[in-house]
Amino acid sequence: MSSILPDSEPSPAYSDEELDSAIEGFADIQTELNYKQAQTTLSNLVANLDLTAREQAGLETEIGELTAWMAKLTGMVVQIAVFGMVGRGKSSLLNALIGQPLFETGPLHGVTRTLQRVNWQISEKVGEDGALRVTFNGVGQSQIELIDTPGLDEVDGETRANLAQGIAAQADLILFVIAGDMTNLEHAALSQLREAGKPMLLIFNKVDQYPEADRMAIYQKIRDERVKELLSADEIVMTAASPLVRKAVRRPDGSTGVLVNRGVAEVEALKLKILEILHREGKALVALNSMLYADNVNEQLVQRKLTIREESANQLIWRAVITKSVAIALNPIAVIDLLSGAAIDVAMIMTLSKLYNIPMTEAGAAGLLQKIALSMGGITVSEMLANLGLSSLKSLLGIATPVTGGATLAPYLSVAFLQAGVAGVSCYGIGQVAKAYLAQGATWGPDGPKATIDRILSTLDEDSILNRIKDELRAKLK
Repeated sequence: MSSILPDSEPSPAYSDEELDSAIEGFADIQTELNYKQAQTTLSNLVANLDLTAREQAGLETEIGELTAWMAKLTGMVVQIAVFGMVGRGKSSLLNALIGQPLFETGPLHGVTRTLQRVNWQISEKVGEDGALRVTFNGVGQSQIELIDTPGLDEVDGETRANLAQGIAAQADLILFVIAGDMTNLEHAALSQLREAGKPMLLIFNKVDQYPEADRMAIYQKIRDERVKELLSADEIVMTAASPLVRKAVRRPDGSTGVLVNRGVAEVEALKLKILEILHREGKALVALNSMLYADNVNEQLVQRKLTIREESANQLIWRAVITKSVAIALNPIAVIDLLSGAAIDVAMIMTLSKLYNIPMTEAGAAGLLQKIALSMGGITVSEMLANLGLSSLKSLLGIATPVTGGATLAPYLSVAFLQAGVAGVSCYGIGQVAKAYLAQGATWGPDGPKATIDRILSTLDEDSILNRIKDELRAKLK
């Protein structure tokens, strides 16, 4: 049967390379969009803190660091923190990475007593042949901050925990350095750092000190037993940051000896691993980490803001309750007391809106009061019916008081107090609902840190170093 459809152009055939290139290009665009969204989110957070001096008290450091995180995002600064026990060669490893002896080292116990930082700048250039060329120690597009920490076994447990929590919270990538089979303390420290939810690389340093067979046996034991539940094989790298080269020499007296010198550092595998991570997902690391920090600080700011404002709101509500109760109790005219009570409710809502920095007109407050009344249902209906009946009774008793020579004064006061109680309960309920409603204005909207984090995590591929901890990060946000 002949086709009745018009002839169509043949579909163009794309090669695997072209398809891979298109997919990679789309991923780059998505990464850039996520990065820009992180910058916008953090900028909006800083610009819209909406805090009084009392609310800022005690959070000055966190608020100041938000500005530092903005600078980090703008400058595309990746922070790499190095942890490990004394004598594992952390400082030597960093010196080997940057090619300069900038970090202090020592032959006996660890000499890194305080945090040491150095910037390791890199620039990337793709040549005509498509190859990526990386230049170290120059001014370029990206900047890496390497952070050396004191030996974890030279500080007490509390200090070690603070180091792990504080520095790891800032770092985009963590390097944990060992120099042989792991000790129990090293495993505990690694597990503690793992809880920070950051990408990690385990560095088996000083491999030059082991024969090949022993080196591989130790590596396999670490990989298959020690860190099997913490890290994958791809996250373990072997290095020799400051290898010892032994050479037989003949002394002037004719005897022989061994001369030990420092050899050429063997850190290329680690350097390439770091560069691979940064090239493929450096922006995702920085964007995600900044959003995690921003979300944490935002939670603190919002919680403090809501706590302080809730205290003020509760005081305001109680003043409104007393005012409304007294006003209704003293007003002898039916219906007028109901109107005055509603006016007090509206005034209370408007004052609460100012407290939560949410602009609201008198008409808007009246509309919110109506919505609250409908949502409270039975409470407000009961109040209205009770107040109508009590108000009418109170008016009759008030009118009768002069005629009866004051005999109806006691019943009048009793009804007034009862009506005041009903009005007070209703005012308190309205105030609490209004407070909860207005407090929602202090929380994040759809473009907050959590939304940005989830957007970044959803675009990670299976090979991403972040993919392994994706579920843990999502769990932290719940």
